[in-house]
Amino acid sequence: MASLTQAKRLVVKIGSALLVDRETGNLRSEWLHGLAADVAWLRAGGTQVILVSSGSIALGRGALGLPNTELALEQSQAAAAVGQIRLARAYEAALASHGITTAQVLMTLEDTRDRRRYLNSRATFEQLLVLNAMPIVNENDTVATDEIRFGDNDRLAAQIAATIGADQLVLLSDVDGFYSANPAVDPTATRYDVINDITPEIEAMAGDAGSGLSKGGMKTKIMAAKTATSAGCAMAICEGSALRPLRALEDGAATTWFTATLDPQDARKRWIGAMKPLGILTLDAGATNALSNGKSLLPAGVISVEGEFGRGDPVSFVGPNGNHLGIGLVRYTADEAITIKGHKSQEIERLLGYGGHATLIHRDDMAR
Repeated sequence: MASLTQAKRLVVKIGSALLVDRETGNLRSEWLHGLAADVAWLRAGGTQVILVSSGSIALGRGALGLPNTELALEQSQAAAAVGQIRLARAYEAALASHGITTAQVLMTLEDTRDRRRYLNSRATFEQLLVLNAMPIVNENDTVATDEIRFGDNDRLAAQIAATIGADQLVLLSDVDGFYSANPAVDPTATRYDVINDITPEIEAMAGDAGSGLSKGGMKTKIMAAKTATSAGCAMAICEGSALRPLRALEDGAATTWFTATLDPQDARKRWIGAMKPLGILTLDAGATNALSNGKSLLPAGVISVEGEFGRGDPVSFVGPNGNHLGIGLVRYTADEAITIKGHKSQEIERLLGYGGHATLIHRDDMAR
């Protein structure tokens, strides 16, 4: 079984039913403060924690006096707009008592599918973690209509885990793992402790039913597991109602772990390496040597630029003699790369008219 204390980066997804009382629509403050204590405990041990939290619609629903039933799309969006303020304020207060600075990040699945926005969000997450701030992520429900309809915070959490190279993802839910059938209706259903391979048979066992306040069902959790494990991130599904849910998981609470066979960095390198490059950067000897020592690619080391590509697109890079060195996700368009090639990073703002990234391709965004 995986240990949370051994994780370098841990993403935790919190379901609405855990955060919000179903009957009153009020925040479950005692539970949230227990979660905050767990987060502080893990961070003290050196684990970086990112929270992906549902709950804005559920909180807004109560504040607006909307019924505890299926809402129309425009009602859901209005509830999300009202509830998001309350959700962010609650997390800030609970974590501040442990000296933790929080940051709100609103995203949709599209933000991780578009390579330009993907690179921007990845850079933001990295900087927040460097500054020791803890990201609190939620879907941007006021604009992400598909996510409201289908409840994709499970998959969003998996996408974020893949984006930032997390090695563990925990879905705190209202079920204590993955079962062979719905245990509420089938007394013979058995829970899996560990799933090493998500086979078609495993997928067929997943159902769609969620609880009253949370929109996602087991099917979205299996989809999340496929995304996470393919990115080198192990994933757990566990029941999270305990007042110290992460500590309970560490102490052996019932759960299902989906194992990952690759390291997150290796999985990311394979993903990038499998892309078709849209351009070629020819590097000088100095840049070639720097890359061999694990450095990022700076514009000063680029001799020539070929191809038509945009920010976030894959490009290959070759040495002075044309020997292939690798492929990476570029942070500038082809025209911008041509303008800044051969120049120092300090000159980028003067050349382009705005301050950009110091690197043309960051070392974390390249496969060699």
